[in-house]
Amino acid sequence: MLKRTITLFAATLTSLAFIQGPAVTLGLCNTDQAQASASKGDLKYKVPDGWIVEQPTSSMRAAQYRLPKAEGDTEDAILVLYYFGQGQGGSATANTDRWINQMQQADGHPSKENAKSETLTVNGLKVSTVDVAGTYTAEVSPGSGTFNNKAGYRLRAAVVETPRGSYYVKLVGPEKTVGKWDEAYTKYFKSFEFR
Repeated sequence: MLKRTITLFAATLTSLAFIQGPAVTLGLCNTDQAQASASKGDLKYKVPDGWIVEQPTSSMRAAQYRLPKAEGDTEDAILVLYYFGQGQGGSATANTDRWINQMQQADGHPSKENAKSETLTVNGLKVSTVDVAGTYTAEVSPGSGTFNNKAGYRLRAAVVETPRGSYYVKLVGPEKTVGKWDEAYTKYFKSFEFR
């Protein structure tokens, strides 16, 4: 019981540190240190005001945020920063194609026709982005066989390539809510740096 209480207390302190401090550093755990010996450094970024820090729901999630809904929307948007390890998680093209295919268009046309993709350099890091709206049809959780069917949604995502491997950012939610956070999202991924 004491060990569980200490663990919960540590998680709470970590969450509070995220809320109070605008800059975040994602450090290496012991198993990652051996893999990253040639690429020392951490991914650093600034969490925008108004984003609610959540406890990541899996070990593949480096960070997780809830972005409060816009007036009239029934749900908040969710942003997850994934890190699978150096050399893991797939290429930028494979991920952007998969994300685009998680959105369906009402007229039946491929979402790729409506998706906006861009590759840019942010603080020396290659960042590939995608932005697409439609009906969100991704699996509720990997391997579940149950799929979302949420019309009027928007997905913004990015692959951030670092010396330690790629990080994957995925923001999804009602189109109006994601639009409310457009500027904050752009500032978020443009704050990424590796040092």
